[in-house]
Amino acid sequence: MRAPLQQIQTSSELPQSADAVVIGGGIVGVFAAYYLARRGMKVVLVEKGRIGAEQSSRNWGWCRQQNRDARELPMATRSLDLWERFAADTGEDTGFRRCGLLYLSNEEAELARWARWRDFATTAGVTTHMLDSAEASVRGHATGRRWKGGVFSPTDGTADPSRGAPAVARAILKLGSTVHQNCAARGIETEGGRLSGIVTESGAIRTKVAVLAGGAWASSFCRQFGFRFPQASIRSSILSVSPGAEGLPDALHTASISVTRRGDGGHTLAISGRGRVDVTPQQLRFSSHFVPMFLKRWRSLAPGRLQGVRSGHETLKVWRLDQPTPMERMRILDPVPDQATIRLTHARALDLLPALRQTTISAAWAGYIDSTPDGVPAIGEIDTVPGFFLAAGFSGHGFGIGPGAGHLLADLVTGSEPIVDPKPCDPRRFDASSWGKVADF
Repeated sequence: MRAPLQQIQTSSELPQSADAVVIGGGIVGVFAAYYLARRGMKVVLVEKGRIGAEQSSRNWGWCRQQNRDARELPMATRSLDLWERFAADTGEDTGFRRCGLLYLSNEEAELARWARWRDFATTAGVTTHMLDSAEASVRGHATGRRWKGGVFSPTDGTADPSRGAPAVARAILKLGSTVHQNCAARGIETEGGRLSGIVTESGAIRTKVAVLAGGAWASSFCRQFGFRFPQASIRSSILSVSPGAEGLPDALHTASISVTRRGDGGHTLAISGRGRVDVTPQQLRFSSHFVPMFLKRWRSLAPGRLQGVRSGHETLKVWRLDQPTPMERMRILDPVPDQATIRLTHARALDLLPALRQTTISAAWAGYIDSTPDGVPAIGEIDTVPGFFLAAGFSGHGFGIGPGAGHLLADLVTGSEPIVDPKPCDPRRFDASSWGKVADF
């Protein structure tokens, strides 16, 4: 079963022109379109499948500052405020709430790493509390175990992946812009070296500005006009259980299992960092870029199969704009979950949290987490095609920082003061020697 997701009704009539076109209806794409529309721009958002149907509905729903990379932390902090403000401004419900995130551990090295991050976060104005053994054991009483320590980040929270992107898409429609599902963007048109239009399967849209928020498809799309963007995807498998477990933390992370309360009262269960590497032509091409990351995570990653090749999102082909593309043959990336991971996840969860034995598995799914070599997203204008902006490679963090990323894109497009410093996310950094740096947090 696919991850739960609200459906919305959108138009099939594609405008011939727009002030800006956003490609991709995940959480980053819809927030970019929303903030552009709020500034009075006529925005057209095109999505090859359904709004939010790929990784934006397949994640945990965490909206966190805790343990963020220093380069990403300012955007995470601003995003928390924007999640709250969005609900107040639009009346739409994304399920966001600052419930706090709880981390528990019995490993001294892990606790020391969290303490170092706490010390850094204090300098950035972020509140996070280290817990001693007694405090951690009280907060983690649902486990029935004694813990050496932990962390509680009270201002962090969660939103509902099944509601997030659809809610923002509805807000875009209220502002007078348009959203189009089952409408794949095939490529771009240029005049005088600048962007002049977006070609879709339903026709061309004249525009001088476009944002590509294509998730795992972004690198293949960029290849069509000669921009080299190193990107690799990891297949992550998670599951949800029915309501019935009481007294659990709203959001809990341990080395063995992570648990998040869902909007329906059930819970999402996952093993942090665990995934399958489905080898694709694109991944082989960029393999040298990702060696440091894969070496750091070798204990949690395992070889995959040919699902990535069959899905077509990491092809090296250059497609014609007058013929169907891989995106039209695979409207929604819906990889088969790794059943061994699902069984292990469920068993670990029942062992750690006995209350979950009152529930049953309601769904299991997989998704492709698109990553950059340094684990930080690429957000910015492609200098070889003025007017074309990239927002991809969110490395499993995109849902939580979606509002901040969308706001930053609107700032860059309109020439406004950026909500955060955009330099750490500059897509051009992968051309420099710094591409091999792996995030410490």
